[in-house]
Amino acid sequence: MPFYVYAQDQPDVADQLMEWCEDHWSYMDRFDDRLILRGPTVSDDGEEHTGSVHVVDLADRAAAERFAREEPFWKAGLYRDLTVVAAEVLLSREPEADVPYTLVTAQWPLPTGAPGDAEQRGLLGAEPDSRLIFVAALMGGEEVGATGVVAVVRALPDEARCLVQPFADRLSGGRRAPLTAQRWERGGRN
Repeated sequence: MPFYVYAQDQPDVADQLMEWCEDHWSYMDRFDDRLILRGPTVSDDGEEHTGSVHVVDLADRAAAERFAREEPFWKAGLYRDLTVVAAEVLLSREPEADVPYTLVTAQWPLPTGAPGDAEQRGLLGAEPDSRLIFVAALMGGEEVGATGVVAVVRALPDEARCLVQPFADRLSGGRRAPLTAQRWERGGRN
């Protein structure tokens, strides 16, 4: 089962991140065959690391929580916030190296029993824009359905929001989903 794991950096930890980088990569190497998407979020100018994104296929929520909390940056206290949410992957393409990407996310509350079939309201019906690299519905459970969206778009933040907004609005049941956007880079050793 895929899980979206996002960790936001503590302020002013760039030097410490570099010190722990090999430990982080070695840890991630253990999950290489289960990582669907990975990479850092960065500042608008692309110069500063601001967080870390992983979409990883694991057995259950407990395994996803362990994955997140045993990660070396987290254990070293370099992250201030951690998000772990089940995800239903709707689109996954291989991101290119050295291309500007944006991570677009939204989360919303849905009442228990709300329709949540991501495939019915997701990306089916029309060929998605080729700039959409990854789209997943964040899932709140079988009775709740989609409680958010995460997407990676080959575009800068303003354009990326516009491309994701229609899918987010469908997943949220037609309500305008408030989107956040931040620069993202493909991660990993290569």
